[in-house]
Amino acid sequence: MPKSKRDRKVSLTRTPRKGLEAKQALITELRRCVDTYKYIFIFSVANMRNNKLKDVRNAWKHSRIFFGKNKVMMVALGREPSSEYKENLHKVSKHLRGEVGLLFTNRTKDEVDEWFSKFREVDFARAGNKATYTVSLDTGPLEQFPHSMEPQLRQLGLPTALKKGVVTLLSDYQVCKEGDVLTPEQARVLKLFGYEMAEFKVTIKFLWNSETGDFQKLVGDTAEEEEEEEEEDDNDDSNED
Repeated sequence: MPKSKRDRKVSLTRTPRKGLEAKQALITELRRCVDTYKYIFIFSVANMRNNKLKDVRNAWKHSRIFFGKNKVMMVALGREPSSEYKENLHKVSKHLRGEVGLLFTNRTKDEVDEWFSKFREVDFARAGNKATYTVSLDTGPLEQFPHSMEPQLRQLGLPTALKKGVVTLLSDYQVCKEGDVLTPEQARVLKLFGYEMAEFKVTIKFLWNSETGDFQKLVGDTAEEEEEEEEEDDNDDSNED
C-alpha cells in the first residue's frame, strides 16, 4: 500500500532558514541599489492596489521600487547613525511606517515630481473607505442585472423584486451619503453599479541624495510631524535624566 502524502515528515527547521535567506537577499539587494542609484525617494500610497502599483513599476523599469517589508528595509539601511549603511540613511528608516515604499532612481526630483503628480488611477472603494459623494438609485427596472442576481441584491439591502423576469427596484434607495464610512455591503453595491470612489495615488514625501548624504522632506505630514516632535521631546527628557 503506497504511503499517504499526509504522513510525510517535514523538517520545520528549514522554514525559518528559507525566510532568513530571503530577508538577507533583500538586504543585499537594497544595499546594492543604494550603491547604484543617485537618489532614494520615500513615497506613500493611498488606496493601495497591487495592479496599480504594478503599472507604476512597469513605467519605472529604469529604476527600482521596493514596497512592503518595512522592517527588513530598516535593517538594510540602518536604524541608527551607528548602524546606517551610508550617511543619513537612518533618517530614511525613520519614515518607513505604514503603506510606504522606496524608489531608487537616477531621475531628478523635478522628473519624479512631474510624473507622480500626474499619476492618478480611480478604482472601486472598499469597506472602510469614505464615500466621496452621495449615491442614490431611482425606482424602476435594473435591466443591467440578470434575474439570477435579484436575491443577491436583496441580500445587500436593496428593495428589489422580479417583475416579469426583470430585476426591479421597488423604491428609491440611497446607497451612501458623502462622508459615510462604507460598509462591506455598501462597497459591494457601489461596485455592482459601477461607482468608483477610490483614487490610487502615490505621494513623494522624502528624498535622500547618495552623493551628498542630504535628507530632505518634500511633503509635510501634520500627524507625522507631531509624532516626530513627541519623539524629540522624549529624547530631550531622557538626555536631561
